[in-house]
Amino acid sequence: MTESVIEKKVKKKEWTPKIIAFLCNWCSYAGADLAGVSRIQYPPTIRVVRVPCSGRINPFFIIKSLMDGWDGVVVSGCHPGDCHYISGNLVARRRFAILKELLDFFGIHPDRVHFMWASAAEGERFATLIKKATNLVKKIGPNNSFEKKW
Repeated sequence: MTESVIEKKVKKKEWTPKIIAFLCNWCSYAGADLAGVSRIQYPPTIRVVRVPCSGRINPFFIIKSLMDGWDGVVVSGCHPGDCHYISGNLVARRRFAILKELLDFFGIHPDRVHFMWASAAEGERFATLIKKATNLVKKIGPNNSFEKKW
């Protein structure tokens, strides 16, 4: 049985989130690369920003991304204790724990921002985490928190 034209249009207009992902060069970016080379499927909803270390990500980048209309933000780095810059990911973990509380105070849904750890050898884990983040952002819907309403 073939789909009607209306059903096809409805499927085309199905909303997909825009997610910006800040990935550590040494682990998470390499994990994403491994997922791609291994042909492990994950949603094409993310746009990657490669950073030297998750500890170098200013929390303002996350807030600014949400203000600019991104539906979700993913920050991923080396597992705690395995940072190529000794303690960068530990700094990031403390910073983002405080940022999560601040975003909650601002009324931004906590599932819009995701922090995760994935090593260079964990392509499958990276893909799973991206699928999970995409599904959570999809449930919330488009980011309208910063739209001007006047």
